[in-house]
Amino acid sequence: MSMFKRMLASAGIGAAEVNLMLHQDVVRAGDTLSGIVRIQGGRVDQKVDDVYAFVKTRYVKEHNDSKSHVEATIAKVLLASGFTVEAEKVYEFPVSFQLPSVTPVTMGKTPVWIHTGLDIKEALDPKDEDYLQVLPHPHSAVVLDAAAQLGFRLREVSCEYAPHYGKRNGLPFVQEFEFLPSSQFRGRLDELEIMLYPDEQGVELLLQIDRKARGLSGLLAEALDADEKFVRLRFDQSHLASGTEYIAGQLLATISKYA
Repeated sequence: MSMFKRMLASAGIGAAEVNLMLHQDVVRAGDTLSGIVRIQGGRVDQKVDDVYAFVKTRYVKEHNDSKSHVEATIAKVLLASGFTVEAEKVYEFPVSFQLPSVTPVTMGKTPVWIHTGLDIKEALDPKDEDYLQVLPHPHSAVVLDAAAQLGFRLREVSCEYAPHYGKRNGLPFVQEFEFLPSSQFRGRLDELEIMLYPDEQGVELLLQIDRKARGLSGLLAEALDADEKFVRLRFDQSHLASGTEYIAGQLLATISKYA
């Protein structure tokens, strides 16, 4: 009977179960998450190699005019390792870990969740998924507030496959904040896209300034994507501490130069 129970447990029937109970589900990128991991023993004793948590999301990848949603891991966190879960017993222990500063904001159709699992050899790994509402990192929030202060209207937020621009964060994608132009740039810009790379010292920006086509040469430039200008900026903590108006002024000067 014991051997039969082990066979069932290795197939996931009557095996140990894991549940991450977070103390919060609305967080900012870069925040520290805390909670309790609860493990319910199954019908037989099982040796657990690792208890891990993956921070995960999905991004859009285009290929041959079709789009697919690809699952991506932002970070992997080891919560515990090397112990035995005895049959029918319940184990609980506190955990805490930092959400990466580059965790996407859960706007538009972008999800973020924590995948918690037990690594058990020769068995299906029990798992648990907890979805989060992620707000912008405080450094990113200042930039987004500054864009809104200039009158830019947020139209869409999406995570897109872009390994060239995502490699700075070690990710195959970037999150794009797409804005419609403010009144002062209406007729000069089609749109403004902002990609944000926050860290503890500040935030780096990649602006995609999409100028509106004017005349035949403008239409030709638009056809060749030559009307798009990419500009990098960085605001350190000292700049951000100067407030939203200062950041708005820097954005305005940069966009005006290339619009």
